[in-house]
Amino acid sequence: MARKENAADAANAGRLKQIALTYKMTRKADKKLGLVLAAVGIGTFGVFLAIGFLIGHPYYLGILGLLLGFLATAIVFGRRAERAAFGQMEGQPGAAAAVLDNVGRGWTTTPAVAMNRSQDVVHRAVGKAGIVLVAEGNPNRVKSLLAAEKKKMNRIVADVPVHDVIVGTGEGQVELKKLRTTMLKYPRVLTGPQVTATNDRLRALGDLMSNMPMPKGPMPKGMRMPKGGPKAR
Repeated sequence: MARKENAADAANAGRLKQIALTYKMTRKADKKLGLVLAAVGIGTFGVFLAIGFLIGHPYYLGILGLLLGFLATAIVFGRRAERAAFGQMEGQPGAAAAVLDNVGRGWTTTPAVAMNRSQDVVHRAVGKAGIVLVAEGNPNRVKSLLAAEKKKMNRIVADVPVHDVIVGTGEGQVELKKLRTTMLKYPRVLTGPQVTATNDRLRALGDLMSNMPMPKGPMPKGMRMPKGGPKAR
């Protein structure tokens, strides 16, 4: 019993430490965070307390307002912390891969399945919606990289739908903060076993490519890399 209590105390202490760390990190990007949270919490409590006095039940409504105030504060804090995190990640290499890793259960993410010399990159996620190719980098360069990878997917798993997304703020692109929502909107057309089979086929292809013998010696002069760029695994 004592061990369970100690473990629970340690877990609670860890959560509080994590919340405090998240607050500090968020406040660096959101200077008004403290004022906003205080206004939400106190405002919610004040409204319910006032209603309680009007209807003659200040204690009941006060307790309810206190609980709802904490809830509202937690929701607002979560959203502003998420917004601040995305703001710090925006434009950073690999930011899309980090978002893909947190889409949710049922998705398998493989970062940097394709890359060129300019560090434009394509990530792959497989789930019940099929295959989603997510590109980040220069929009003009990444389109050809994305098209080549999509063509390869259609050849290997022709029976699986392939979606493509370019992360960015331009026309036809998806903002980083909306990437997860965009992926979850795709219709689910595959079953669990079909998702597993698709992952197995793609994994087998990756193993095959990694085991292919590479030519020895220096690259001959005048030899150029393919337009699609080298593939990173």
